[in-house]
Amino acid sequence: MSGHSKWSTIKRKKEKNDAQRGRIFTKLVKEITIAVREGGGNVNVNARLRTAVLTSRAENVPQVNIDRAIARGTGELEGIMYEELTYEGYGPAGVAVLIEAMTDNKNRTTPEIRHAFSKNGGNIGDTGCVAWMFDQKGLIVVNKEGQDEDEIMMIALDAGAEDIQDEGDTFDVFTSPSEFESVRSQLIENGIEPLRAEISRIPQSTVAIEGQEAEQLLRLLEVLEEHDDVQNVYANFDMDDKVLDEMNG
Repeated sequence: MSGHSKWSTIKRKKEKNDAQRGRIFTKLVKEITIAVREGGGNVNVNARLRTAVLTSRAENVPQVNIDRAIARGTGELEGIMYEELTYEGYGPAGVAVLIEAMTDNKNRTTPEIRHAFSKNGGNIGDTGCVAWMFDQKGLIVVNKEGQDEDEIMMIALDAGAEDIQDEGDTFDVFTSPSEFESVRSQLIENGIEPLRAEISRIPQSTVAIEGQEAEQLLRLLEVLEEHDDVQNVYANFDMDDKVLDEMNG
């Protein structure tokens, strides 16, 4: 799974400003509302809702926002009706890009996503063209500082984790979707509080990219990520950290 989380790592570094934090809050509130509409408002029986609420709390979303999102999902409060959509396509160098979106107007969102691809060296594809390249996995990100890798590995693997990888300043723990909650809970019970815990899409393999194509790809991913209707963006690329530092420097 090496190189799987390059875009996630880049995003984490960019998410420290207020504008990005606001987008995160909006996306999480949408996810809570949809999760409630699909599986009800009880976090004890609705796994998707439980994950969304836990992620929201980890990102410091105010409890009042969480409660309102649940109320909109149950119909206690009026709210916008969102439709879940998946877009698939290719970026520069043939990098596979998978997008999860929620929109109240498909006729607005689809042309805008298509335009984002075409303007930034990519093209949107047919349904199924790249989804098969990504596996659904639980991803638990742990701050490396002050942690013992052997201890984290022992706790995580005993709880059912599939793999743990050193990503520089974090340890990334991978699980099957069914074991995600068990591993997350065991880490927390042992005093290891995740920076992020989510069900993610992990590429089966990655494409090495550099130079102008790397710059163009990052612009594409940033434009997609900043779109109001986009929830998640996944891409199967890898990039040398030196290249990334030069681009950001």
